[in-house]
Amino acid sequence: MHIPDAFIPMGQALAYWVIALIFIVLALRWARNSMGEEKVPLVAVLAAGIFAMQAFNIPVPWGTTGHLLGAALAAIVLGSPYAGIFVLTLVLLVQGIIFGDGGITVMGANIINMGVVGGFIGYYGYTALNGVMNNAYIAAFIAAWASVFVSALLCAVELAIAGTFPLVLGLVSMGMYHAVIGLIEGGITAVALYLIAAARPDILERPAGVAA
Repeated sequence: MHIPDAFIPMGQALAYWVIALIFIVLALRWARNSMGEEKVPLVAVLAAGIFAMQAFNIPVPWGTTGHLLGAALAAIVLGSPYAGIFVLTLVLLVQGIIFGDGGITVMGANIINMGVVGGFIGYYGYTALNGVMNNAYIAAFIAAWASVFVSALLCAVELAIAGTFPLVLGLVSMGMYHAVIGLIEGGITAVALYLIAAARPDILERPAGVAA
């Protein structure tokens, strides 16, 4: 789902950067107010795990690449959609600047797609579903799946607006690939939430339904 440089015109890329920077500022505010010393190791582990998760890329015809996100996991475990933005921004910066995975000019769009959309849908989808089901693990699975699927569709729309790929073909390709990838993401998110809740419930922002 990493958009490379030149896939989006510079004017559009700058507009995405402006939107992304607003959310990055809010994510930094969350980090300053909510990320105490006890959460720093957890954030580091989540960032490293998400970096590894995203390392496996599948080329998508009429799209970019298909891969796991991890934004929902970070947002759910740390208890805020801005946590997902914070962690994903760190990951995307390292990937783009050091490893060349995803462009620099279009990084704003990548942060919006993977961090903002992934974090908000993952966290609020999880919160809403858990309130109805009272089962955090099923809620996490569905919310994580949705975060990947919707992020992929938004990426396809952005590329269609940019004139890079046709809208329908992009939506179908990105949607089909990430509907399947989302199942893996959902399973990883649910299992990780369970393992963290079982091993270190004290560091988990735990709503009702998560067994300690």
